Amino acid sequence: MRTTAVILSGPRDLALGNLGLKAPAAGDIVVQVHHSGISTGTEKLFWSGTMPAFPGMGYPLVPGYESFGEVVEAAPETGFRVGEYVFVPGANCFEDNVKGLFGGASRHLVTQAGRVARLDRGAGAEGALLALAATARHALAGFNTALPDLIVGHGTLGRLLARLTIAAGAKPPTVWEVNPARRDGAMGYEVIDPTDDPRRDYKAIYDASGAKGLLDQLIMRLAKGGEVVLAGFYTEPVAFAFPPAFMREARIRIASEWSPDDLVATRTLIESGDLSLAGLVTHTRPASDATDAYRTAFQDAGCLKMILDWSAEA
Repeated sequence: MRTTAVILSGPRDLALGNLGLKAPAAGDIVVQVHHSGISTGTEKLFWSGTMPAFPGMGYPLVPGYESFGEVVEAAPETGFRVGEYVFVPGANCFEDNVKGLFGGASRHLVTQAGRVARLDRGAGAEGALLALAATARHALAGFNTALPDLIVGHGTLGRLLARLTIAAGAKPPTVWEVNPARRDGAMGYEVIDPTDDPRRDYKAIYDASGAKGLLDQLIMRLAKGGEVVLAGFYTEPVAFAFPPAFMREARIRIASEWSPDDLVATRTLIESGDLSLAGLVTHTRPASDATDAYRTAFQDAGCLKMILDWSAEA
């Protein structure tokens, strides 16, 4: 079987192509993807050629780890039925010497049934956001954590962190955003320019911006014993001045990607209506326009989340 997929052959060398798919093995299902998301974190690093060395990385590759689609083949022992809709966090299922470190930007995917999560068919394009929402939940739900009273960055991850904080019953956090174009869209919390914020007593600051050189500024805003959580992805060494951190007895924590438990918990929040994904998808393009879609996702500050629509592809 062959399928249409996005192929990144090198930095900024991206095109739609035709690839062979590995035959399904025991426990595998085949998913026909309807929508896939473009990550402005790790995918942008691969696209720009700035991704730090990472196990399994290399070119050519199929990017993406945010796919939503329909099960079109499933053996009875998988527990899935043809016609069900699922979220797929990427797949390593391609032939032709293409790497599958992520592997989600494809019309068809072959994956172990245990890796996917059922979603309602009506989720549509928002169904591709489950991994990002689960990543936000993972940052909030770690061991001995405090919910944020300050979030840095009002991109998709920052918005999800704020929504999840409110869903958990906490006081609405303050959100910093330096780009005026991204200050709109708040749901029950305030978004301000950092220079307009006089506070120096935050107990938990979550950085969702991934910006370099920000840690010293954030530490200066902490209360004694406060915590800074690095929820973004940082391509350069993270450093900070010791004396201010010492005086505040600051704690620094790194939040990685979601776990299967986060995926289940986040799906429950969405299905119960406690977590809304509305307003996060700002751009949708047919998969045939992938080259321009990736460029827009990474270079247009007004693009909060780009979704590829695969419905027209074979």
